[in-house]
Amino acid sequence: MIHTDLHSYEPRQGHGLPHDPFNAIVGPRPIGWVSTRSAAGQVNLAPYSFFNAFNYTPPLIGFASIGRKDSVRHIEETGEFVWNLVTRPLAEPMNASCAAVPPEVNEFELAQLTPVASTRVAPPRVGESPVAFECRLSQLIQLQGADGTPVNTWLVLGEVVQVHIARTLLHDGIYDTAAAQPVLRGGGPADYFALGEKFLMRRPR
Repeated sequence: MIHTDLHSYEPRQGHGLPHDPFNAIVGPRPIGWVSTRSAAGQVNLAPYSFFNAFNYTPPLIGFASIGRKDSVRHIEETGEFVWNLVTRPLAEPMNASCAAVPPEVNEFELAQLTPVASTRVAPPRVGESPVAFECRLSQLIQLQGADGTPVNTWLVLGEVVQVHIARTLLHDGIYDTAAAQPVLRGGGPADYFALGEKFLMRRPR
């Protein structure tokens, strides 16, 4: 079937809808739950909905931060971060960690999570998360539009240098994605998915 009844728009002119559909179309997406430590030792934990894997060898993952947030500043200072898998039981703590709080607030404490020492990098991982990637910065890029105009968004790419997987998720040596119950970000103002299960969760204000 050829679709002829289309809602078409130029993004620079606005979408004319109640909510921007871009995020919903490119979704659902895995969540970049990133823990960092500043050069001064301040710990931060924050979720990013623009996240994914980009390469096998070496394994590279990346996330985009809209605005130069604490995570980006810490990674620029130290060159290290940890990605922690968000699972369905960790959805509420993840949501709590995205609250807009001052830099001195420790999101591990805010979300009642356990910081566990990493093996090869300084930032701690989330002890309750069954999977974590310890990463070293490979590239930090400020994005720009097609016309070369800088955008207030930074793309962080990191090489995975250590992987931690709960053995309960390894069945005959094969990682069971479904058993992990990963939480994925949808496109609406509060849409999340857990492998086919859609649920609503508002950001803290």
